[in-house]
Order: sequence, then C-alpha cells, then structure tokens
Amino acid sequence: MDFIDKAVEGYARDRSRAEPELLQRLTDETYASMKWPGMLCGRLEGRLLKLLVQLIGAKRVLEIGMFTGYSALSMAEGLPDDGRLITCDIDPVAKAFAERYVAESEHGRKIEIRLGPALDTIATLSGPFDLVFIDADKENYVNYYQAVVPMVRSGGLIAIDNALWSGKVVAPADRETRVIDELNRLIADDQRVENVLLTIRDGLHLARKR
Repeated sequence: MDFIDKAVEGYARDRSRAEPELLQRLTDETYASMKWPGMLCGRLEGRLLKLLVQLIGAKRVLEIGMFTGYSALSMAEGLPDDGRLITCDIDPVAKAFAERYVAESEHGRKIEIRLGPALDTIATLSGPFDLVFIDADKENYVNYYQAVVPMVRSGGLIAIDNALWSGKVVAPADRETRVIDELNRLIADDQRVENVLLTIRDGLHLARKR
C-alpha cells in the first residue's frame, strides 16, 4: 500500500480519534505473531468503520473476513447495546486469536464469530443488514457482493476493502486484481446502489443501497 504517501497517511491517522488501548494491543500482537499482519485494517480505517456504523444507526452488521478482529471490534464499538455483528472467517488460528480480544472487550457480547466459507455462512443468514463489510479472499469479491446486496436494507451500506489493491487496479494484470476491478466497475454501474470509491489506505468502496 505504498502508493499512498506515508507521511500524509500518518498525518491523517494521527489527527483521527485514537482507538481503544485494547485495539492497540491487538495490533501489536498481530504484527508480532501473525502471518500477513498488513491485512489488519488499522486505526484510520477502523475509526471510519465505527463512524459509518454510528452515522447510519446500524444495529445489524455482517463482516466477511475477520482476521484478528480489529475491524469487528471497531464496528461493534459503534453499535448500540442491543446491536449484533456476525463475522465470518475460515482460519481457526485467526478465530482463536480474535476470540481472546472479543472476550476481553466490553463490546464483545455484540459479536458472533462464524467459522467456515463465507458464502456458506451467508446462505444460512437472513436480512436485513444495515451494513456489510467485505474484506476476504479477493477472488470471491463479486460473489460476496452479489450475495449480500439483497440482504441489505434500503439506505444500508456495503463497504469493500482493498478496492484499489495497491493501485494495481489501474492496469489489472493478475486474477485477483481483475476481480477487484470487475467489482468496482459492477458497483459503478449497479442501479441498485449509489457509490463512492475512497482512496483511504488500500481503497474503500462504499455502496449505499437505494
């Protein structure tokens, strides 16, 4: 994600509200012990996700791709006491990691972790959801989007992470990049939603269902 100026991103991060100490510890342990720690969404995007949950008054959130739990805990922080977040992942190691922090968080009671392929999990769920956050295997991005659009309420949001894929979407040359580009184009033409593709971190594509 070096295509975004590090000094500018650092300035934006440092001038945004700090995350709770629990999430700082989660970040440190993720970088110390997990493979591909860069998958963690981080402070700037995490605070944005919390704010989006609050702005739309979300009470039901679906997350596709949990990793170590930073984004799930960030969004749960923005949910009301009776809010609920279902998060999906296929990695039992990441699940065990996240569960420790979910158990420690005051917002952990709002989170339900589902282990298994996300498309299988989605097939067992019913809407409406207020917000869906997609941050999982890129080759299924279009499939995830098409599966969740019908489950999102009118006025609800779908947020897709890594939508710029280190800038490679400008000239897609591999399968993952081509799928992300395909999804970005699909969303831009999808009359079911209004959208904006943000250049925050690795790109965050927001689609508001009409």
